[in-house]
Amino acid sequence: MIVRSPHRFAAVVATAVAVLLGAAPLRAFGQEPGPINPPTQVTQPATAPSGTSVSSVVHPGDTLAISVFEHPDLTQNAVVQADGTIQYPLVGRVLVGGMSVADARDSLTSALKKYLKHPNVSLSMVPQCTISVMVLGNVKAPGKYQVRSGARVADAISAAAGVATTGEYPMARVSQIDGSLTPVNLQKLFHDGDATQNIELEDNAIVYVVGGETIRVQVLGAVSRPGNVEINKGDHLSMAVARAGAEAASRPDLSRVFVTRKDPATGVTTSYTVNLNKALEQGDERNDPVLAKDDKVFVPEARGLSPLSIGLLGLLGRFLGF
Repeated sequence: MIVRSPHRFAAVVATAVAVLLGAAPLRAFGQEPGPINPPTQVTQPATAPSGTSVSSVVHPGDTLAISVFEHPDLTQNAVVQADGTIQYPLVGRVLVGGMSVADARDSLTSALKKYLKHPNVSLSMVPQCTISVMVLGNVKAPGKYQVRSGARVADAISAAAGVATTGEYPMARVSQIDGSLTPVNLQKLFHDGDATQNIELEDNAIVYVVGGETIRVQVLGAVSRPGNVEINKGDHLSMAVARAGAEAASRPDLSRVFVTRKDPATGVTTSYTVNLNKALEQGDERNDPVLAKDDKVFVPEARGLSPLSIGLLGLLGRFLGF
């Protein structure tokens, strides 16, 4: 079962939000503006692809509670094997993997009709332990998800509604709780069926899918590597600031980060004040927007620092390979 969970970013390296801040009054870039009210409307990413919800699909490792009316000897739990089948009395192996719970019930019912006149089958998924995973980058609905214990990379990407770009699948990186980083070739996994790429995820793992296109933004101010920064399309403000080096020595004020964008179609420029501390430490989705090509980011110098945010951005930079 896969559901969204509350954001608890202090337990993970970074944030993921497919939310773009709305319009704001124009201000001179780098100027000390007053607070800009956050947008009153945001677009929430879809939690699953259209059609059958992710939570109702039977996966290998799931446990199914099965009973047949007036046949107590057929009441039992069955574990879905790696090939998507279950072993059940009378009928032997029955394929249920990838089906909805209702379709799995119908599949078993059809198999039992060879042995029982009118089998009345009840089938449900037994609740399992869940883990939290963060899915970032080039996916349709980035965010933090609860997935079943033992879930793998493909499950996490499915929870995030799949890869956002078309064509050849991109690379991905997986960070486990011990800090280890593992590259995953999604082309081999999804196109070639290479199961070795479908690594198992631990609690609080992070899956970052590399964007299909590189864009350039500018990060200036209290960062150790100011100037042009290359990020992937779909990346967030936190990733650009991490790439520019938000280190304690540069004393960045992450509570007042200014983002300026020029609309290429209209030429209209808008500027926003973003409290990146709230995104990193409290999970405030509006404060880690997706950046667009040629965005400008200004980080002022701080009188006091937030060690937690600085540490998280440092870990994020390492995770992204910057």
